[in-house]
Amino acid sequence: MNAPTEYYEHGTAAERWARAQLFFEAREYATAARILEPLAGEVPEQLAPRLLLARAYYHSAQLSRAERELRSVLERWPVEDYARLMLGRTLERLGRSDEARPHLRMAAAMAGEFPE
Repeated sequence: MNAPTEYYEHGTAAERWARAQLFFEAREYATAARILEPLAGEVPEQLAPRLLLARAYYHSAQLSRAERELRSVLERWPVEDYARLMLGRTLERLGRSDEARPHLRMAAAMAGEFPE
């Protein structure tokens, strides 16, 4: 017997995107990630689903997955300052502050925040 599929996996890409956003806003981050994983794979050229997926991983403490997704985003969009900031914060949470520091500095510089 096949396991039943869950309702949030059904619908068009736009419907699943909207559903994932609702779950994210409701702080149901793991569920949002489950919706976003296949969606991000379907449209790898779109930044928004991949960033939201990384954020969902981060907030649900799936930090290794967040790191992997953020590194993938930065390979494709190296000037994405928010992804750079998130990668730095993720690395900090993983206890890798030395590795996080250059990403955080670069994100600050990209956002126009220079030390005085």
